[in-house]
Amino acid sequence: MSLAPRSEAELQQRQRSGTLRVLAAADFRALVAAGGLEAAYAATDVVVAANAEFTDQATLQLSLGPVDPPLRIRGARLDGVLAQGAGGTAGLCLSIGGGLGEPLRRGGAQVLETLLASQEVELTLTGEATASHPRREYRGRLSLERLGGARLLLHRAIAENGVVAVSSAEGVVRSPYGPLLGPYGNALYSGAGSSSIGLTMPSLAWLGPGSPVLVAGALGWVIGAGHGHQPRTRRLPSGHARTPGAVVAVSVDLHGLRPDWIRACFFEGHGSALMVPIAVPVPLLDLAVARQASIGDDQLEAPVLDFSIPRRIRPGFGFVPYSQLLAGVIQVDGRRIPCAPAHSPRLAREIGACLIEQLQKGRFPLRGPLEPLSARQGLIPLEG
Repeated sequence: MSLAPRSEAELQQRQRSGTLRVLAAADFRALVAAGGLEAAYAATDVVVAANAEFTDQATLQLSLGPVDPPLRIRGARLDGVLAQGAGGTAGLCLSIGGGLGEPLRRGGAQVLETLLASQEVELTLTGEATASHPRREYRGRLSLERLGGARLLLHRAIAENGVVAVSSAEGVVRSPYGPLLGPYGNALYSGAGSSSIGLTMPSLAWLGPGSPVLVAGALGWVIGAGHGHQPRTRRLPSGHARTPGAVVAVSVDLHGLRPDWIRACFFEGHGSALMVPIAVPVPLLDLAVARQASIGDDQLEAPVLDFSIPRRIRPGFGFVPYSQLLAGVIQVDGRRIPCAPAHSPRLAREIGACLIEQLQKGRFPLRGPLEPLSARQGLIPLEG
């Protein structure tokens, strides 16, 4: 039984030879429970972890073809949803979230879903007339096939941990995770526990600029720290975050996304969002990494926050273990509160299985980041 550390090059060689040993995070923990950590480490090279969570912190970046006569974009709408010119004649930026005031409950998420379904959207452009760009407006139809470049930028693609949302107020409180019944009628939790990426890989240590990730069936790339990046968050003795913690941003080409793995939704009182499944490999380079990947749901926890208080710092009710969350009932201040996932365990399992197959067949690059994630805190509040 070899317990020696492994190098990235060694694992890449095993992948090329077709002998790379890959397990889902849940299967690796089961192997540890059956035969111990050392035996499981000796039998496994890579663990795959996956998330399938809601996000409204994302942007579509679309490259349009030229029109004649030329038009310098100053305003745009896609199926009635407001977009922005990305500077000049060819670029559009469309927020995935928002759409709260749209009578059709439609935002950027629904526009993306339409494009991925190989359907057309209505495109309206207004321009600023110049000598080189005399055209003032354009109306037409746009499909994904007619976009030379189209990317989805996930500003908060992966966070280390999630939160548990509850409400202390009477009635229904609208939240980014769904409706909360109060007082303390239900709880919604955004993290998936030990099978999630951030609680299999504390500090997102194998992710950084240039890291490959699987996003809804397409090869995406980490571009750096994401919105709300907090690498110096509170941690358990094992190194696992007790709060959302470190965050990465990811960019992916729309042309490779699987339509059945991208789910647009609309949260009443909040707006549009996407459910996006993401999977990453976690190479077991040494026994310490394997030990962190083996920690169970009874030893991991998430913060409980009161979403009836619309403030930057919400009142908290401490922490609850993921074993309670996954069982469907949590204990908060002596209350038993039923809870449900604000994510999709099924989609996470599906994309995790897809990544395992790609790794074993050598179709997914196994490599570390070009540089580590920034150690700088990314959540700096605006005062006033």
